[in-house]
Amino acid sequence: MTQTIRTEKAVSTLPGLLMLPVLLVAAAAFFRFGVAAIQGGGPLGGVLFFLGGVICCFCLGGLFVVNPNEARVLQLFGDYVGTVKEDGLRWANPFYTKRSIMLRVRNFESAKLKVNDHDGNPIEIGAVVVWKVVDTAEACFEVDNYEHYMNVQTEAAIRNLASHYPYDAHIEGEFSLRGSTDEVAARLKTEIQARLEKAGVRVIEARISHLAYAPEIASAMLRRQQAGAIIAARQRIVEGAVGMVEQALDLLQKSDRVKLDEERKAAMVSNLLVVLCADREAQPVVNTGSIY
Repeated sequence: MTQTIRTEKAVSTLPGLLMLPVLLVAAAAFFRFGVAAIQGGGPLGGVLFFLGGVICCFCLGGLFVVNPNEARVLQLFGDYVGTVKEDGLRWANPFYTKRSIMLRVRNFESAKLKVNDHDGNPIEIGAVVVWKVVDTAEACFEVDNYEHYMNVQTEAAIRNLASHYPYDAHIEGEFSLRGSTDEVAARLKTEIQARLEKAGVRVIEARISHLAYAPEIASAMLRRQQAGAIIAARQRIVEGAVGMVEQALDLLQKSDRVKLDEERKAAMVSNLLVVLCADREAQPVVNTGSIY
């Protein structure tokens, strides 16, 4: 036997501002007629009038308030009747149970979770999720507690996301948690939404709010990042130096002012590279004799 998934449906109710004075007047009239009937020697009629007054008072229990961005889920002896979203004082069958569901946009900030990234490095990660209830029937009847369900599934999605991306990209064009924020946020939102679909919740936005290496490897990873930055800077320096040397040789060759053989060119290239790539300023040596 397959379980039927309940979806939200609207139910009509009466305006409470109309039903309140009607019920109060009716109750007062029944009690007054009941007292008059008893005094007039008609106890049976008096009992019936008093019973009518009690029923009117009982019907006052059907009044309920719906606040803005709030819904009331109505049930009759366990059966789902419908959802009321009209703001203000409303009246429905007093036998209905009325459960309040907030429709406001809400934030959930996860705890700092310690997980392993795609490379197996332990990291700390947390996220902020903006969400709201869009189907009150699913939120009430498809999951036990939709708020707790949303919290647990969000943390599970964050853990799963972290295992699919490295903290830092080591290959050009590779997605990473730190460098591909938009792509990671889009995937996180999609994954959380897929998990919360049956709970009647719509995810508006999801983004990583905390990302760091775990304390036990933070210092080692910092040195690794510094080494990577130094290597990248050195590569740029060498590329620029080689370009400048090639430009210098081309200009000398075009000017025909200085004739250099292959050995002198090699020496010039070596000296220029040392000057351009050195960490410190070069100390020139003045040659007062022949260049040969």
